[in-house]
Amino acid sequence: MKVKVIAVGTKMPKWVNEGASEFTKRLPRDFKIEFIEIPLGNRSKGADLNRAIQFESKAILDSLSDRDWVVALEVKGKDWSTEDLADQVTNWRMRGDNVALLIGGPDGLSDECRQRANQQWSLSPLTLPHPLVRVLLAEQLYRAYSITQNHPYHRA
Repeated sequence: MKVKVIAVGTKMPKWVNEGASEFTKRLPRDFKIEFIEIPLGNRSKGADLNRAIQFESKAILDSLSDRDWVVALEVKGKDWSTEDLADQVTNWRMRGDNVALLIGGPDGLSDECRQRANQQWSLSPLTLPHPLVRVLLAEQLYRAYSITQNHPYHRA
């Protein structure tokens, strides 16, 4: 199974790439996480915010394949515990499709991205900085995988 984390925002600080890499390198070859960065739409003074969101949306949707199982990260999405995520990982692997996790820009995802999603997941009711979400996702995916393998990394 391949997991694509499609995230709006480029040029992440070094700690983000190192943090995410720390967990992705622990995963086996058959559970690969790939980060795809989408350029931020123009939000300069006087810019059209809807146009910026549509620019990001088009790039996100263009990064998807028809077979991707799409999960939109949304504040109003469903809350999953780590154990719930482990169950989701098991289900995703059994489906045989690749998974795409969508992280919107500062103003969130477009309606088109939410409609394309097969699931909506809320990491937290807190507003989290986008760079931190990438590291958090990599760690939680590794933790969920370790649960499915009865690995001792997760200690409830």
